[in-house]
Amino acid sequence: MDDIVIEFKDVTKVYKLYKNDKARLKAVFNKNIKHTKKMAVNKVSFSVKRGEAVAIFGKNGAGKSTLLKMITGVTFSTEGEIRVEGRVSALLELTAGFDPELTGRENIYLKGQIMGISDEEIAELEKGIIDFAAIEEYIDQPVRTYSSGMKARLGFAINSNIRPEILIIDEALSVGDVNFKKKCVEKVNEIIEREGVTLLFVTHSTSVAKEFCSRGMVMRQGNLIFDGDIDSAIERYRQMLDEDREIAKSKKIFTEKKQ
Repeated sequence: MDDIVIEFKDVTKVYKLYKNDKARLKAVFNKNIKHTKKMAVNKVSFSVKRGEAVAIFGKNGAGKSTLLKMITGVTFSTEGEIRVEGRVSALLELTAGFDPELTGRENIYLKGQIMGISDEEIAELEKGIIDFAAIEEYIDQPVRTYSSGMKARLGFAINSNIRPEILIIDEALSVGDVNFKKKCVEKVNEIIEREGVTLLFVTHSTSVAKEFCSRGMVMRQGNLIFDGDIDSAIERYRQMLDEDREIAKSKKIFTEKKQ
C-alpha cells in the first residue's frame, strides 16, 4: 500500500446541467431549480504505484479529464473514495490561475503559492522557469499583453519545473512551435526519468503515449473498460473506435431508410 500514490474506489462523478448561468446561480440558494444530470464517471476503481507511467485513452466526453480534475482537486467525486499522495503538477489548462494584471514573474510566485510552494523554493526555481519559457523581456510585462502561446509557454514552464512527485498531462504537449514542443517532450522525459515520479497522460495519440507509458487505461462513456499493458490498451482503444464507427454507420443507414 505504501507504493500506491493514487487510488480510486468506486468513484462516481455526476454533473448537474442547468438551462443557463442564471439558473445555475439560483441553484446555489434553491435546490429545487430544474436541471438534468450527466454521469461523467461511473463507479471507477484503479490504483497507480509510485513511478508508474499510465496513459488514459478515450473519446471526447469519456470521462478522462474529469478523472484528472478529481485527482488535482479541481472538482470532487459525487460518490466513492479518492486518495492522492505527493505533490501534483497538472499540465491541464496551462493558463489557468494567471492574474492578467500581474507580470509573468509575479505570476510565477502566484501560481507557486496556489500550489502550496514556499516563496523560498519558488525563488530557487525562478531562473529555470524563466529560461525554459523563453519569453525574454516580456517576463516583466503584464500577462494581459501576452499572446496565448506565450501564456501557454509560461504555464508549462511553471508546472514542469516545480519538482512534482505526480505529473498529470492532458494533451499539453501541443503548445508552441516545433522547437518548443520538442523541448516540452524532452522536459517530460527528464521528469519521468527522475526516480519515483508518477505520470498520468491523457492523449488521443497512441504513438506519443507509447513513447512515455508502459500501462494504459481505456475510458468509454464514463466507464473504465480496460486497464493493462500499453500495447493491449492501444489495441483495445482502436477496437473501441472501430466499434463506435460501425454503430454510427448503422444508425445513419437506419435513419436514411426510415426517411
